[in-house]
Amino acid sequence: DVRVVESGGGSVEAGGSLRLSCTVSGVTFVDTDMAWYRQGPGNKCELVSSIRTDGTTYYDDSVKGRFAISRDNSANTVYLQMHSLTPPDSAVYHCAVSIIDPGTRGTIFHQVPCYQGMDYWGKGTLVTISS
Repeated sequence: DVRVVESGGGSVEAGGSLRLSCTVSGVTFVDTDMAWYRQGPGNKCELVSSIRTDGTTYYDDSVKGRFAISRDNSANTVYLQMHSLTPPDSAVYHCAVSIIDPGTRGTIFHQVPCYQGMDYWGKGTLVTISS
């Protein structure tokens, strides 16, 4: 069975930092594109950041310069380091997995209904930023 487990959420004041972790089991991790989404109204998930099998990264404009995504293939884990957090960053953050055939490039949607558009999703971790 595939398991996707996020951790690291919490409550911090504006300007603070958090590091989210997502550990995946049951897949060949090196053959995955990984993404962090945050859940908005109406069960819509918006792409925050992604990292592909070749290390290519993407950041939404709202988090560029503040967030950093990385992956440790030896630990089957992807991280999202978040700095200079603001109240609009408050959300449930979901980790999502797309299984990629080696040598190909999959599609990572920028906005999807949560739990769709990627092969596997974690249940999410709550981030709350107070002003």
